[in-house]
Amino acid sequence: MTKSELARAYLEKAGKRRRVLEVLIEEQAWSDVVREAQELVELALKAMLREIGIDPPKWHDVGPVLLEHAQLFPEATRLLLLELARISKWLRKEREFSFYGDIDFIPTEEYSEEDASRAAADALYALDAARRLIQAEGAPSASADPDSRNQADPEDPEPS
Repeated sequence: MTKSELARAYLEKAGKRRRVLEVLIEEQAWSDVVREAQELVELALKAMLREIGIDPPKWHDVGPVLLEHAQLFPEATRLLLLELARISKWLRKEREFSFYGDIDFIPTEEYSEEDASRAAADALYALDAARRLIQAEGAPSASADPDSRNQADPEDPEPS
């Protein structure tokens, strides 16, 4: 298996989680949306690292690793890395709370539709960045846009 094949496998797994997000949003399972968004982002960012030849670490927030290896990414992707690192850090922080909660933090009561919408939008932004990089097979992507998070996904017949 090549680095690009493994990157595409991670990307496929991230894409499946996108579909799960849609179901969780329909179910109004806001804390679960946050948790699943974190997993999607983690897979997407690790796919990006694999695509540039970096073996991703076995921890959840790989944002600093993206920034450390920024010079290996095409210019269009480099423009997205700070935002991707911010997303990774935020969702990593929410990972355990959104799933397990704590004695004074019940996830199903603490997370709102607004939290879930933010997490889902961030996850889709990361997935789009990974798709653009990997589909370009390491070549600079002419269409990568840091403000693309509000644009509809051309592969999604019903944008949310």
